[in-house]
Amino acid sequence: MRDPLSALSDAFTAFLFGNVETTRLPVRTSTGQAQAVYLPTAAPGLGDSGVIIGREVYSGKGYIYDPFQLYGQQLPAPHWLVLGESGNGKSALEKTYVLRQLRFRDRQVVVLDAQGEDGVGEWNLIAEELGITPIRLDPTAALNDGIRLNPLDPSITTTGQLALLRTIIEVAMGHGLDERSGFALKVAHAYVNDTITHRQPVLMDIVEQLRHPKPESAEAMNVDIDDVRAWGLDVALVLDRLVDGDLRGMFDGPTTIGIDLDAPLIVFDLSHIDRNSIAMPILMAIVGVWLEHTWIRPDRKKRIFLVEEAWHIINSPFVAQLFQRLLKFGRRLGLSFVAVVHHLSDVVDGAAAKEAAAILKMASTRTIYAQKADEARATGKVIGLPRWAVEIIPTLTPGIAVWDVNGNVQVVKHLITEAERPLVFTDRAMTEGSAVDLLPEDVRAAELEAEQRAARIEHQQRLNESSESTVA
Repeated sequence: MRDPLSALSDAFTAFLFGNVETTRLPVRTSTGQAQAVYLPTAAPGLGDSGVIIGREVYSGKGYIYDPFQLYGQQLPAPHWLVLGESGNGKSALEKTYVLRQLRFRDRQVVVLDAQGEDGVGEWNLIAEELGITPIRLDPTAALNDGIRLNPLDPSITTTGQLALLRTIIEVAMGHGLDERSGFALKVAHAYVNDTITHRQPVLMDIVEQLRHPKPESAEAMNVDIDDVRAWGLDVALVLDRLVDGDLRGMFDGPTTIGIDLDAPLIVFDLSHIDRNSIAMPILMAIVGVWLEHTWIRPDRKKRIFLVEEAWHIINSPFVAQLFQRLLKFGRRLGLSFVAVVHHLSDVVDGAAAKEAAAILKMASTRTIYAQKADEARATGKVIGLPRWAVEIIPTLTPGIAVWDVNGNVQVVKHLITEAERPLVFTDRAMTEGSAVDLLPEDVRAAELEAEQRAARIEHQQRLNESSESTVA
């Protein structure tokens, strides 16, 4: 039985303040101290179906990623952006990812290989191992019966041909076509397609028609024939560079017979093309549109289109517009586009900022290797990384990256098997091989140091964010 005095005191308190529950005094603490109360936990992974990438740094769990398995459930789009400075493992990730995807029977991969030394691209060794001959696009070799891709290939629709011609000209000119030049190109293209039926039309046919337009071309718009010729002169001069200039040989003839579009891996070797010339975006535009009409088919195969030096695509508004359509169209037919870029600032601050933002939005997976602190902050702001991930990026060592899969952010160590190592790391063309120069024990020491540094940064970040929190 309760003490009468206590009962009277409780009744008086209830009368003044109402009934209140007994509460404990709060205890102010930090997450570092409070975490001892809870069992160790790890963030959920992406499932156990797909291609193994490596292991999560903090939990040690295997990290498995496959855009085709995740699409529609955890991923709104299967496209992937890989960022990071040279020497941190982007190249090794791309190659092992492709090799592991090709173990599935319903996979096909196209690689635009823009890097290389000793006269071949850096994917040449993998192609040889798989018994595949790379499609080497080289202006010099093309003059001696080398590989050609025809922008007027009949397998490309008439609309696709005209869009591709406009893109080639706009990239070369550095600005869009005006209405009059566009009209001259349109009527020349229509005339060539209507009159040349016994063979593949080629670019020289377009150039000749622009130089010497037919009277009916002018009559269609009730304009003078000399005006039509003047309107098409600049267009003819640009296309003439592909026919008889420094870019001749690669596009000014029928498409080379015998390109195997059913091979599991198709490598376009662009290593002979100057990466800083206008030839590279033009070449990528032609390859992209040609593949769109000849390679992507509704046959239930899963296709991966991997583009190195992808800033040539994303940083050109005209080329980016073609690839935007390809990405939207390919998503319905099982296409995963993988763009490899050194710096996000290469594209978001360029002339094609609007188109770049649209392509980045379609890339639901982002993998970021080590970057300088200012670049990491800019990257984090654009793609919406949490603050702790931004702080970690400058401290990452080769082979470790921040993965953001539609908001699921993890720090992942890429693992390479002994069988893959000779194909991934070569003595030639290893612009990204700094990690390979270490001895095995040095590699493990570097991994441990990076993991400990990343853990300290994450711990400090969370400590700062929760320093004012209270635990009841």
